Amino acid sequence: MLTMQYRIALPADYDMAIIRKRIADRGHLTDELPQLAFKAYLYADRQAPYAAARENRYGPFYLWRDPQGMNDFLGGAGFAGVIASFGRPIVQTWSAWQAETLPDLSIATHATCESVAIPEHAALSTMRDTEHANLRADIDRGAVAAISAFDPTHWTALRFRLWRDIAGLSGENVDIYQVGHISQPKH
Repeated sequence: MLTMQYRIALPADYDMAIIRKRIADRGHLTDELPQLAFKAYLYADRQAPYAAARENRYGPFYLWRDPQGMNDFLGGAGFAGVIASFGRPIVQTWSAWQAETLPDLSIATHATCESVAIPEHAALSTMRDTEHANLRADIDRGAVAAISAFDPTHWTALRFRLWRDIAGLSGENVDIYQVGHISQPKH
């Protein structure tokens, strides 16, 4: 499995209703995308009551079952629409160590995304075990989806979680998003 996210920073005075409408109008278009485990349409609004957002941002997150699905999406009409609206964003990818999700993610209202540096001399297997423990702890805390992954280009570990609510979510280097829509194939 493979994860992917592009983050589009928006001006401080950007009307985030435009992003919410974009998600409402287009979110369903990826509901049955081949090889997609799920896509979370995420946005951060710096005016949101929880005030965790440092900037306005649109940042969809994907979990792919197979790299071919990602390749087809990035070369297809859906991503061409992103480019037409926002320019070509940097697309980050991570190799998934573990992904646990409920069968129906539509109950998710918020997401957290945290990138953690992998120390230079750390054994990758030890880091993977640590991230597995963190994932289990967050599932036990109520995460409806939890993914641990890593990027060997920048030697970082990724902690991505979907949550039912925002209560208790915080962290200095944690990006908190609102969920506008979840695309998840019906099985």
